[in-house]
Amino acid sequence: MSYLAIVDLGSNSARMVVEELHDDGTYTEIVREKQDTRIAQNMGPERILKEEPMDRTIAALKYFQTKYAEFEPEVRAITTAAVRMAHNQSAFLSRVESETGIVFQVLTGTEEAYYDYLGVVATLPVTNAVILDTGGASVEVIVVKEGKNIAAASLPFGAVTLSERFNLANDINQHDIHLACESISEQFRTLSWLSEQRNLPVILLGGANRSLARMGRTSLGESVVNNFHGFNMTAAGVTTIFDKIRYMTRSERENIAGLEVSRADIIISGLLPLLNLMAHIHAPKVIFSESGVREGLIAETIKNNG
Repeated sequence: MSYLAIVDLGSNSARMVVEELHDDGTYTEIVREKQDTRIAQNMGPERILKEEPMDRTIAALKYFQTKYAEFEPEVRAITTAAVRMAHNQSAFLSRVESETGIVFQVLTGTEEAYYDYLGVVATLPVTNAVILDTGGASVEVIVVKEGKNIAAASLPFGAVTLSERFNLANDINQHDIHLACESISEQFRTLSWLSEQRNLPVILLGGANRSLARMGRTSLGESVVNNFHGFNMTAAGVTTIFDKIRYMTRSERENIAGLEVSRADIIISGLLPLLNLMAHIHAPKVIFSESGVREGLIAETIKNNG
């Protein structure tokens, strides 16, 4: 028996899990923590990580260490789009290592998409689908055919960056939603293989999509809204929820059942990649996955250790 801690520093939040790895190749989650660090906040077109978000992030990492230290685990620390794109990436990661001892692997967009794929196919019966992982500063799109990863891309926009660029955080001008959609659609059109995936379901990962799942389950009167792995919604159901919240003020969004208050300023921007992808490929439904990069890393680690 051994322990694996995964520290996943995303553009909007930092997450940590500790897994107990069993000799038969299975694992049991024993610790799960999340901190809203928003490392991508105010990076701007100059792509510079700012002091306050960096301070928040390092404080969160130190907190995580207090939770996993007793297990003496193997630690795998990965970070994604915001740090990947940051011009001061090296200085930030050096500071992290100096203050915490944690050495991060900066995933490329291709690697992030691959781990998303591994995490999904390990836990859902996927045959033909398009996977969409909406993060704070990037989206990953993966095409799965006959269970195989046949095409993937990472695009440089996400819930935080879209919210800041198109003024979608507070009380929203509908024209700004239109401008954001034009930008997203233009970038989807650069993926020549994507338009060929017509009528496939979309498998959803990422914080904004998890919020959508909770809102969807709440609207159905479900008492347990956090258990949504494998939960389905029709494309029309997704559109109905979005059309309800797109006209709300920020304070109204903060009081939506199923939505975390901390996501009220990025939920509109966070759902736009999905709305535009569904339109692009005429997706009939979405399927929610609670497994992604972290579970992909676990699957890879178990395979390598075996």
